[in-house]
Amino acid sequence: MFDPAQLAALAAVHRRGSFDLAAAELHVTPSAISQRIKALEEATGTLLIRREKPCVATETGHRLVRHYEEIALLTKALDQDLQTQTGPATLRIAINADSLATWVIPALAAVPGFLYDVIIDDEDFSQALLKSGEVAGAITSKPDPLQGCDSVALGLLRFRATASPAFIARWLPDGVTVQDLAMAPALRFNDKDRLQADWAARFGFTATLPSHRIASSHAFVEACLAGLGWAMNAEALVSAHLASGALVDLSPAAAMEIPLYWRYNRLTARAMDPLTRALQQAAKTLLSPTR
Repeated sequence: MFDPAQLAALAAVHRRGSFDLAAAELHVTPSAISQRIKALEEATGTLLIRREKPCVATETGHRLVRHYEEIALLTKALDQDLQTQTGPATLRIAINADSLATWVIPALAAVPGFLYDVIIDDEDFSQALLKSGEVAGAITSKPDPLQGCDSVALGLLRFRATASPAFIARWLPDGVTVQDLAMAPALRFNDKDRLQADWAARFGFTATLPSHRIASSHAFVEACLAGLGWAMNAEALVSAHLASGALVDLSPAAAMEIPLYWRYNRLTARAMDPLTRALQQAAKTLLSPTR
């Protein structure tokens, strides 16, 4: 049986990336964190934290972090059954930026009892975080079954290729062509973001798009309004701007719909049932039904 305080210290260092930040989270001194980690390493006979910048758990350390977080969620489920009052449990989940910017926040706010540790990751890649045990739940675009996890379909998130009238006049005066896409600056969230490239491929463009990198869904919209570039924006974020004419859809017939699924650890599913229901309810307000 491992010491819960030592496990909590290990999990905090792994989540926050440093002994100082872990100490602040747990309201103890960095020295106390160090002593707890050292004692746990001595008990297991192996290194649990790579003391780098940021600090990260080793493979064994990560298994203990996952064990600790699963116990915390199972305890939360027991509290719900017994209607006892305890402190909130930390719940680490992965959510794509566009969902976070459009419909997820009300679902999180509707479920008390958790302190959310949200990792923002592309919907095409977030399932890997769930598979590794880095998160207890993830919003993903992958329909493939994942061992040890349950899944519910949330719906389709609609994206439209948008730009300002001035940008179109300068860069795309003849509409969307391969020649103009090779010159017109696009926006890209990060290296994982292929949404703009996939949309451009529909028009026969297969080279690398010239792109600004901006890791913010709301900044994507602002950049399009300012004429900095064109981008695939979630329809919910740009509908008012399209209606006013501040933004223009580059090709209304080429809108893209991305299927989203909520996947979560089966072992802790009962503790996360309230969040699962809240996400399903919130998704109905914005996402289209999965076909």
